[in-house]
Amino acid sequence: MSRVIVALLLTLSFSLAAVAIAPIEKQSEQTALYREILDRLATRHYRGQEINDELSARYLSTYIEMLDPLKSYFLAADINDFSQWQTTLDDLASRGDVTPGFYMFNRLRDRMLGQLQANIELLESDYEFDYSVDEVIVLDGEDRQWMQSAEQQRDYWRKRIKDSMIRLLINDKEPEKARELLIKRFNNQIKQMEQRDSQDVFQLYANALASLYDPHTSYFSPRTTENFQINMSLSLEGIGAELRTEDEYTKVARVIPGGPADLQGILKAEDRIIAVGQEDDELVDVIGWRIDDVVQLIRGAKDSTVRLEVIGGGSDSSDSTKVIAIVRDKVKLEEKSAQSKIIKIDQDGTELKLGVIDIPAFYMDFEAYRKRDPEYKSTTRDVYNLLMELREEQVDGIVLDLRNNGGGSLHEATMLTDLFIDAGPVVQIRNAYQRVSRDQRATMRAAYSGPLVVMINRLSASASEIFAGALQDYDRAIVVGSQSFGKGTVQDVTGLSSGQLKLTVSKFYRVSGDSTQHRGVLPDIEFPSVYDKDEIGESQQDNALPWDNIHSVPFKPSRGVKQYIETLTAEHQQRIARDPDFVYLVDQLALSNSWDADKAVSLNMAKRKARNKDWDTQQFLLENKRRRLKGLELHADVSAWKAANKDEEELVVDTQDTPVDGEGASDNANGFLDGAEGQEDKAKVDEEENIAESDPMLQEAGHILADHIRLLSKPQNRQLLVQNQKREK
Repeated sequence: MSRVIVALLLTLSFSLAAVAIAPIEKQSEQTALYREILDRLATRHYRGQEINDELSARYLSTYIEMLDPLKSYFLAADINDFSQWQTTLDDLASRGDVTPGFYMFNRLRDRMLGQLQANIELLESDYEFDYSVDEVIVLDGEDRQWMQSAEQQRDYWRKRIKDSMIRLLINDKEPEKARELLIKRFNNQIKQMEQRDSQDVFQLYANALASLYDPHTSYFSPRTTENFQINMSLSLEGIGAELRTEDEYTKVARVIPGGPADLQGILKAEDRIIAVGQEDDELVDVIGWRIDDVVQLIRGAKDSTVRLEVIGGGSDSSDSTKVIAIVRDKVKLEEKSAQSKIIKIDQDGTELKLGVIDIPAFYMDFEAYRKRDPEYKSTTRDVYNLLMELREEQVDGIVLDLRNNGGGSLHEATMLTDLFIDAGPVVQIRNAYQRVSRDQRATMRAAYSGPLVVMINRLSASASEIFAGALQDYDRAIVVGSQSFGKGTVQDVTGLSSGQLKLTVSKFYRVSGDSTQHRGVLPDIEFPSVYDKDEIGESQQDNALPWDNIHSVPFKPSRGVKQYIETLTAEHQQRIARDPDFVYLVDQLALSNSWDADKAVSLNMAKRKARNKDWDTQQFLLENKRRRLKGLELHADVSAWKAANKDEEELVVDTQDTPVDGEGASDNANGFLDGAEGQEDKAKVDEEENIAESDPMLQEAGHILADHIRLLSKPQNRQLLVQNQKREK
């Protein structure tokens, strides 16, 4: 390192020491509140834990990680200082003493404010970054140790600023504009940190304790409680996305089905929001902002437009960002109802009509239900009506699509199961006192008893897992897709003297006795997962409750589909090996996974540009491979591929079902219960949609269902099917 740089960094080191700000003080009422939280956790949480030295050590480690997850600000000396509480946080908690939480937070604030000011001074100086040097940076805190010295920390931050500059320059920012943006970003972070108050510190410290019980238990301060209630309101106006803070980014945790972001289809789970703008106003950089302030910027009046600059997919596979515009609207969790469409699958020269019902959530308008409104909205009512419409279309089988369905009403999960099985238990629930309830039951005979496939993926959770698990246990449906999320717990929100506590009080169990917790539902036939199960899912959450099982409950399987799984799996494997769209999907996932495997990021501009170019080239080659296998015209080069890809992204596709000529009765038993006979065929028109290309997994689910229908049509199996139908009628 040159003498000039050394002198500059030594100068900046005085900035770190010069920052002095009054510490945030604990409030007297927080002592009683802290003891109240500890008491609720000890007496009401599903998981009983001893308050001892082992818990104290975990508490300390968790809180430090919450404060500085990237190991950017604390030094090893700070961690050694904090170790004084390694075995005493449990004793202090019993007395309601939150002193350590405030001590460590104030240390973080001092370190952070000093470092951010030093970053600004570096960028405002005439220091020039050398982008030709071969050096790397490891950003993930889990892959780094605490820094030993201030000099090591300064070098880390020089590299980190350099990495940010490279990302901006690659996105066509002028060098001076890039510096200005980073200075603004660091000033924003200083402002956000200076706005932290005693309530914020207490909430963070209490949540470090709550998280030791399980990842779904948390304390809401009065301010957070207000935001939580707004987010749950049926009249919220915004974009319809759940956000969380990860490192210094605002990350999209979930796009709410039916909200503007979902309907416009341009914001995805795992996207990171780095800037927000109103209408045509300048974008405001929000890296390092507190989550409630980012949310406040994104919310707005119905029909107004918000612009978001995002890094797609939470991945570092590319440095590119994009700006998207979303028109705000009313966000209702029940706004997007279940939808249906018909796809056609060729089965040995015979075309089969299959109904597809997309179920985005388990919703119910409880207020309308309580008012006895006969037209109240619910998942079960909507799906029943869709089943009757598909019955009139004389479909040969049905695919229920629960991909990305994060759950919802337990009552609706039970009632929906009732449409597909005869009377019997649906789910068992065990509380903290180990008492098991089996009140959630199907009470009617099945409304549909024909061939059935259920699709799940890693984001299918909670009520989705109850439904899919029940149909799998009853041997009623073939479950296809990837391992589900694994959230098999029930939370309750209880009021405190200040704020609220959300804590886990019960656990779900399938009728077979297996828990859906941690393990989720394992598909009968597995598809490649779009989401990395080593990154997403209950099993990746710290302190998640374990999988276990209890006694099964007596139940009567509806029909045997398990006997066909081996044959169906073999046919599935043969088919996907030669399906261009499925092969393309698998290749894309493999490419993405290999690209994200690198822990260290190069700070050499030429290498970074080459890496980005190589990414585009690999994507281009995969697309041309798919087109070659399908007999389509190949893209001439990467530029042509990019242009075509951009055109496709700009298309607005209307996926509304439109009316087609009715066809004659199918030879296959449709398996519907009741419904008027002899009604006029409704004119329908099939969607002009290439399912194989746009959704190869749905296409493959259709082929599996078609294979199953073929197996059922064999004489010996057909006889069993007819007997079942007679029994239902």
